[in-house]
Amino acid sequence: MESQRNFLIIGLLFVSFLIFQQWQMDYGPQPVTVSESVEQTLDTPSSTNTDVPSSPNMAATEASSKTIEIKSDVLKLEITTRGGDITSAKLLQHTVEQDSDQPFVLLEESSDFAYIAQSGLIGRNGPDANPNGRPIFAVEQDSFELDADADQLVVPLTYRDEQGNEFVKTFTLNRGSYRVEVDYNITNNSDQIIAVRPYAQLKQNPSSEGRSMVMPVYRGGAYSSDSVRYKKYSFDDMAKNNLSITTQGGWVAMMQHYFVSAWLPNPDQQNELYSDNKNGFAFIGYKAPEAVIQPQQSVQLDSAIWIGPKDQAEMAKAARHLNLTVDYGWLWFLAQPLFKLLNFFHGIVGNWGVAIILITFTVKGALYPLTKAQYTSMAKMRMLQPQLMEIREKYGDDRQKSSQAMMELYKKEKVNPLGGCLPILLQMPIFIALYWSLMESVELRHAPFFLWITDLSVQDPYYILPILMGASMFLIQKMSPTTVTDPMQQKMMTFMPLIFMVFFLWFPAGLVLYWLMSNIVTLIQQTLIYRNLEKKGLSTKK
Repeated sequence: MESQRNFLIIGLLFVSFLIFQQWQMDYGPQPVTVSESVEQTLDTPSSTNTDVPSSPNMAATEASSKTIEIKSDVLKLEITTRGGDITSAKLLQHTVEQDSDQPFVLLEESSDFAYIAQSGLIGRNGPDANPNGRPIFAVEQDSFELDADADQLVVPLTYRDEQGNEFVKTFTLNRGSYRVEVDYNITNNSDQIIAVRPYAQLKQNPSSEGRSMVMPVYRGGAYSSDSVRYKKYSFDDMAKNNLSITTQGGWVAMMQHYFVSAWLPNPDQQNELYSDNKNGFAFIGYKAPEAVIQPQQSVQLDSAIWIGPKDQAEMAKAARHLNLTVDYGWLWFLAQPLFKLLNFFHGIVGNWGVAIILITFTVKGALYPLTKAQYTSMAKMRMLQPQLMEIREKYGDDRQKSSQAMMELYKKEKVNPLGGCLPILLQMPIFIALYWSLMESVELRHAPFFLWITDLSVQDPYYILPILMGASMFLIQKMSPTTVTDPMQQKMMTFMPLIFMVFFLWFPAGLVLYWLMSNIVTLIQQTLIYRNLEKKGLSTKK
């Protein structure tokens, strides 16, 4: 198999891979609900959405809701006192654009878009189940900020119902952490048993933002249960089927490129995961077991929410399997160690571009035996071309005898006709895995390389890397003369470097850098291997 044909194989496989990824997003099999749907009664969380009209509660007559601000070193949250929902989340360590002073906004609520985190207490005595409106919490001040010498910020919101029962919703932010504790402390001050059921959900306008053939980035829901470590549940899935799964622990999330928000219920309890789609909004959430509080007794109900980047190490600490939201696809078993190796190199050199170059050298070095076998097979096949032509002329249209004679020749000369093709097929999974490693790594977002490459996660602004990549492919092609005689195939081979160059114009600079360095290493390996083969009398030329 010729190098030019290998380029064609790589191109077809890679384009097919991208098409398959997009097809999976748009038309892939839908998850099947595994239990009965959520009952549409008063205590369903969907009845507690912010589009339900509010009314004054008994403990704060004529009171109106307001928004308070809570700020740590990495998060700036806005929380409405009506229900205690998080209506805005700004990531202070991540900017909207490179060299910008505007923090990235993950959660927000505006006139034309909503992506918020809601939580509350439903059930028989739950204040959020009141058909007249959600509770209005009292809070000591309008803004809270983590002190410079403190590691934790605790913000309590308090509500009392007409029976005098106290509900304290507490938000706890820790220094350097994107995990926010959201706990309820409930005190039954009545002479009757009360029962409540915690719930939490993420609400968002369905969006197709980020979809493209080059980078088919997923935006939608996901969940984890005791039977499924990680499963996407898209906005389309939510529109077609209501998710309803009972599981111990688990979590629910909404994802987008590089960032994720996820409700993390108590891992030791049985939770019901659900989804809904109504009034133009998609919901995914969970309902915890009912909590019964005896008269004059108190109980604390724990939960948490992750609001931040897809930081694998920190997410793994925050909740079991949450790090899988860094979605490497079906080649995760290759992508994960590749990212760890990439991260290791970055720890040494301190530059993600240099780390990509080092991982390229490592991968190509590990695959050198396959590369050598590939070029050796190609050289032997060229040497057999005259004999193969004689066999074709001798047997003419008798394909059976022609194939038998060719196989006998291959066996006699100890040549594997697939020897030049198989190494390429084995290398493709590694490239695809590295493709996802680089594309999903938030660490590369706004990461500079050198000179004009100031962000490895976006395309080269001057297209220099794609042009160099196309030129390197052309050199590899020129070093590997072909025996192909079909004019159409020859034309395709000639234009293959140009096609790849155009295709890679819109790829992130980090991926193009990897492919360019891979081509440069291939040129070096090819030169050394060909020289060695020529010394052994195996011609690498026509």
